[in-house]
Order: sequence, then structure tokens, then C-alpha cells
Amino acid sequence: MAELLLGPLLRYVDGTSATFWVEASRPCTAEVRCADGARGQARTFQIAGHHYALVPVGGLTPGTVTPYEILLDDAAVWPLPDSRFPPSVVRTPGGDDAVLRVTFGSCRWASPPADEKDPVGPDALDTLAARIASAPDGERPDVLLLLGDQVYADEVSRATRAWIAARRGLEDPPGHQVADYEEYTRLYHESWLDPEIRWLLSTVPSCMIFDDHDIVDDWNTSAAWLAEIRATPWWRERVLSGLMSYWVHQHLGNLSPAELSADLLYAAVRETPDGTDVLRAFAAQADADPASVRWSYRRDFGRTRVLMLDTRAARVLDERHRAMLDPGEAVWLREQALQAPDSRDHLLIGTSLPWLLPPLIHHAEAWDAALCRGERGGRWARFGERLRCAADLEHWAAFPESFGELAELIAEAGSGEHAPATVCVLSGDVHHAYVADPVWADPAREPSARVLQLTCSPVHNAIPLSVRLGFRFGWSRPARLLGTLLARHGRCGRPPVDWRKTGGPWFGNQLMTLVLRGRSATLRLEQARRVRGGGVGRTANGARLTTVAKSRITPE
Repeated sequence: MAELLLGPLLRYVDGTSATFWVEASRPCTAEVRCADGARGQARTFQIAGHHYALVPVGGLTPGTVTPYEILLDDAAVWPLPDSRFPPSVVRTPGGDDAVLRVTFGSCRWASPPADEKDPVGPDALDTLAARIASAPDGERPDVLLLLGDQVYADEVSRATRAWIAARRGLEDPPGHQVADYEEYTRLYHESWLDPEIRWLLSTVPSCMIFDDHDIVDDWNTSAAWLAEIRATPWWRERVLSGLMSYWVHQHLGNLSPAELSADLLYAAVRETPDGTDVLRAFAAQADADPASVRWSYRRDFGRTRVLMLDTRAARVLDERHRAMLDPGEAVWLREQALQAPDSRDHLLIGTSLPWLLPPLIHHAEAWDAALCRGERGGRWARFGERLRCAADLEHWAAFPESFGELAELIAEAGSGEHAPATVCVLSGDVHHAYVADPVWADPAREPSARVLQLTCSPVHNAIPLSVRLGFRFGWSRPARLLGTLLARHGRCGRPPVDWRKTGGPWFGNQLMTLVLRGRSATLRLEQARRVRGGGVGRTANGARLTTVAKSRITPE
């Protein structure tokens, strides 16, 4: 009898269809049966001895809430026996005028077992799950946008480190870091088998994109970084396994049923008894030629358009032509942002790395990029490369042309007769949260839409005191002046936008939620905090989500 090893994850949902991701213990037919009679099934496919299925279900009714169950070879495996959680459900949107709640964040270490102390404080996703489970008919997100670092291949838990040591030892590179596909599956099991997370992902749809730690810290920082790591004996297996596991666990679920049916790689993997070699060849091609694959994707939720960007694998690293997105990816982004402007009230751009940073950090990254391309000579260029890798100077500001192109695209998308009410850049990565409001240097380019940088991280991770102090200083007036001096030394041009912080910085394990109704939008930041006493919405360790900021971002 097949067992349910991981999942289910509710991934894509629209008004009439949904997809469900599962991992089973052996080859089988996975089936989803909804209480209203809608159902779907799919045969598992095999990768490296693991068996997965992505089950599409059609015929759902818009604007309904429908419980479902999972069967493997006709045997019910979900809900779990004696589950303490409410039934998992599919909530289909009811139309363009419905309220849309978009919750987002990034950077999540797996939570330790319930009987261990959590050194970094309560997990915000765990705490969100507890709140929803305590009031299943109450408010919940319509979608989770997970903006990178879903797993940490280079910073494993104590339990995973012991598991790796028992499997292969830690003497050979990469030591206690993840080495191959099997070890990646361990990370996903550790993270997604957390009971609260497992239930949450079974009942709230999710969109995911990778960031560096899904592969390795500072992935694709520069051409020199890439050449150095490719020379190591362990890197090829690591990057191929990382891309393969990302495709299986995260990317497939981002796609709609129509996109899945047209995906040639998905068809090839399913048609062969063992798709490992097919997927490995794809990963090798994606690593050798990043432009050969597009990890970015678009999702529409009524009149809200979400563009999730790959800002890691799609980079161009040539110092004279550095770009955050390769030319094909940049064309795709432009087309998606500008297409059918009368069909959207809100445009959300999901990029793991913030577009607008604290001014000192922005100017430092632009200055460093100028040094590395030789603006101050060879000695400064060598210094700039060392500094770039040591200080993680590789956000949008470190790709000045891409920074400016995104500013121009946002201005164009946010202007005109059919301009959306808001254009929001949603980001994570930097282990704090803030709101930044840009102003265009050329008033003629100022968009009519409200444009905001909304940054929220971590979901569950460490926030050292040095990070807190550094980011607080980075927003200060003296820091802005220091950044201006660096920019002058690097002969950097003036960026097309200036910006100011209008919220934050906030530090803690946290989530942001946009609530969109028609052309109105409100923003809420919540942190997971331990509290005394009982009550609903509280995890086993006494944590609750506490609202620390709430604001309307569109006029009344």
C-alpha cells in the first residue's frame, strides 16, 4: 500500500480549477476528491527513487469553500487519522470584485521539534497556521507568496547535520552542507512535515520562487564568484540537484493546469519510468545556459496581476553587461507588466531581492559595481570584487542598468488611462521589514499609480544585532550623505528615482499582508511573538501573530 510521505500542497487555484502536489512511498495513482463531486487523478512520476504527483482538479465552483481528501490507489491518506486540524479545503475566488488577501515573506529555517527550544523565536508561518486552525471560517490569506530561501542548502539544522554525517560523513566537501538530490529531499521533508506547515500548505494556495540559499549563499554574485565555485569538486552535483529539486518541489506547482499540459519537460518526465536522467539533463542545460529556461511566471487573481521574478539564475554576469535579468527575461517582464492594462487594478512584482534598499546600502552597491567594472582602475576593481562577495553587495543596486530599467518599466506600467491603483514590489532577503516610497527624478515620468517597495523577512530566521544596527543606520541622514560620497567616488550616475522610508524598519519573524478590494489597498505587518495566557490563534509554545503596523496605501 502506498503511503503519503509529503504533502498535500495546494498550489494553483483559480475559479474553477486547482492543483495538488504530493509525494508517495511508491508508484501509484494519486487522486483528489472534493466534497462537491469535483475530482482529479494523476499517476506518480519518479525522480531519484522518489515518487511525486501533481494532481489537477477541474469543475470547481467559483466562490466556494470545498473540503477534499487525498487517495493513493483508492486508499484514503488525507486527512490524517486523528488530525487535530480542521479539514483541508479549496477556496475558489468568486469574481473580480472579491477581496484578495496576499500574504508574503521569505527566509524560513525549518522549525525545531516541538520539544526543543527555538533559538530564533516563533515561526511566523507556524503561528499563522495556528490562527487559521483556531478559526477556520475566519480571515485567511487567499495566497501565500514565498519569496525565496524556502530551504537552506548551506545552513542545515543540527538534526540534518547528524543525518548527513551518518549517511556519508562530513570530512569531504561540501561537509555539513547539502551535497545531492537525496539530501535536498531531506530539507523539504524537514520543513514541510512540520504539522502546522503541512496543514497550512494543504489549505492555502502558494506561489514560490527561489533565492540564493535554496542553492548556496550569494548564488551568482559575479562572474568571478561563479568561476571560483565551478572549480570546486562538489559544485556541479550541488547545483544540478538544487535545480532538480526546485523544479519538483516548487516550480511545477507554480504552473496552471494549461501550462502543465503544454510543458514538454513535464510530459517527458511523466512518460518515462524514471525521469531522473531527463530532469538532470534539463538542469545541466539550465546551469550552462540560464537563458534556456524561464523560472519567472505570472499569476492573475481577478484584477490583480502577480509577476514572480527569477533574480538569481537569470542574471548576466559579464562586468560590462551586468543585468539582473537576461534579455529574454527582461522582454518577458515588460510584456507581462504592460499587457492588457485595462484588466488589472493592482500590479505586484515579486522579487526575492529588494529593488529599493536603505540609501547607504544602495549607493555602496552601485559604487562597488562601478569599481568592479574598472571605473577607478585595476586595483580598485580587485578590491571591489572582494568587497562584493564579503558584504553580499548583489541586489538590484549592484546591477545599475537593471535598476533603472525596472524604474522605467514601473513608471510606464503605472501611468496612462488604465493605470493600476498600485504597483508594489514585494521582496524579502534582508532580514527586516520596511516600506519605501519612490519619487521619480523626472516629474514627467512620475506614475499616477501608488508605487511602493514592500519588504518582509524573515519568516523564521536569525536577526543578529549587527544586522539591526546596520540597517537602522542605513536609513539615516548621515548614511545617505556617506552613500552619496561613495557614489561620487565611483562616478555613478544619479538613479532615476529617489525614495524615503515610510514604514519600519521592523525586526522579528514576520509576515506582510496586502488586502486588495477593487482599487483600494491596505497593508498589515504581523510578527510572531510569545505571549502569556491562552486563547485562540496561539501555538503550542505560546506564540501569536501580533499586528505591529497597519496602513491604507490607496486614498479613501
